Amino acid sequence: MTTTTPLEVGQQAPDLTLFDDAGNEVALRALMGMRVVLYFYPKDDTPGCTTQACELRDSWSHFDAVEDLLVYGVSPQDAKSHTKFRAKYDLPFHLLVDDEQALANAFGFWVEKSMYGKKYWGVERSTVIIAADGTIQAIERKVQPAKHMAWLVRELGI
Repeated sequence: MTTTTPLEVGQQAPDLTLFDDAGNEVALRALMGMRVVLYFYPKDDTPGCTTQACELRDSWSHFDAVEDLLVYGVSPQDAKSHTKFRAKYDLPFHLLVDDEQALANAFGFWVEKSMYGKKYWGVERSTVIIAADGTIQAIERKVQPAKHMAWLVRELGI
């Protein structure tokens, strides 16, 4: 499997539509006029992903106070997995199903990884902020879960 050329700050976000954990269609183009945070994470209910999601949940007042801001988690798991993960940790934001890795691949976050000498493909923990005009405002690759919120607050000015 190969990835596409990674998108960069200033480029237009891809025009893709995914489903969220509740089965609702989410078309990125339909979100124009809003700032959108897409945080990509490898897998529901794993230690790093849980830390990252709960940090966002625990800091939700930062996001909730901003009227033109939407936050979505994105990973390859199905809606059933996302629904269970979201309910277990009482997450106030929706999770997008990227089971074909279309969105992760479009941003260049579907990458070859290595663990214990074995190579495999997976999501690189990364975050994208899309400006209200649909352009990419900021990208953070190889996000450290415990430092994620500080980066978001700084980049979003909240």
